[in-house]
Amino acid sequence: MQSQLKRGTLELCVLSLLWRGDCYGYELVNKISDCLQVTEGTIYPLLKRLKDNGSIDSYIVESQEGPPRKYYNITDRGRVIREEQETEWRRFSAAINKLLDGEEGKETV
Repeated sequence: MQSQLKRGTLELCVLSLLWRGDCYGYELVNKISDCLQVTEGTIYPLLKRLKDNGSIDSYIVESQEGPPRKYYNITDRGRVIREEQETEWRRFSAAINKLLDGEEGKETV
């Protein structure tokens, strides 16, 4: 179940991080790994898919610590998608929490 939940929410996680600021790929892996265990092999294909569908864009920045880094930033389309996914996630998680807390059938305030 955990891997399915991760797969279903990683796009929202990436878009949310990029909504807060531009990041390079390995940085995204590290930030997400603070909360969920992910690998580069999971994130980089997702970044390509998000770039292909116009949700994110990328640019190269020279680095004095090694090779140039590819930074990613969220596009206007990505902002809309992130907002839609966040709304959907909050509704879904609230419904699950309600069931787990035994509050199904009770009115919410």
